[in-house]
Amino acid sequence: MSKEFAVIGLGRFGGSVAKTLHDMGYEVLAIDRDPQRVQDFAQIVTHAVEADSTDENALKALGIRNFDVVVVSIGEDIQSSIMTTLILQEMGVEKVVVKARNDLHGKVLYKIGAYKVIYPERDMGVRVVHNLISPNILDYIELADEYSIIEVSAGEFFAGKTLEELNIRAKFGCNVMAIKSKNKINIAPLAGDRIHRGDVLVVIGHNNDLKKLEERA
Repeated sequence: MSKEFAVIGLGRFGGSVAKTLHDMGYEVLAIDRDPQRVQDFAQIVTHAVEADSTDENALKALGIRNFDVVVVSIGEDIQSSIMTTLILQEMGVEKVVVKARNDLHGKVLYKIGAYKVIYPERDMGVRVVHNLISPNILDYIELADEYSIIEVSAGEFFAGKTLEELNIRAKFGCNVMAIKSKNKINIAPLAGDRIHRGDVLVVIGHNNDLKKLEERA
């Protein structure tokens, strides 16, 4: 059975989530206080509704409890974000995913029962910084406080060498998990696999070790 999603708050982030989910074939209910935003999304998602998410009766009338995942993406109004999350939690929504503006906001959301808290502005900032440090860093995903995964485009340092010759684990303390080459992906590559310019290496490691690799990439 296909999952059903509700997205509350149709700003830049929430709107992007709602559209992407619908484009992937999921049922999406989009909710916002702003009638213009609701109108804008009427043809983009399954259903778009104007409602106040801090009104428990309004959410009950929409059958919000029946959705598998509810994404709360209320931008500026932290109080509404917290109130909405609390109401959804008390109504028994299984998975409430909430956008937070900062760490303190996120801590409060977890305390009141959010299933997952996301920080799109902070995470995008981190990615941009890593790309500024090294243009060859294509993506950066934080796994935990001290460990991350990066995608590195193979430039001069990597090109033409095998993993054994590069010896990334010994030199940098990182592990190459995969190599993307054009339309192919090599999962768990071997020591003798050669890297070509433009290949993308997926590397996991401690942030300090990854930083050394980024500076060399």
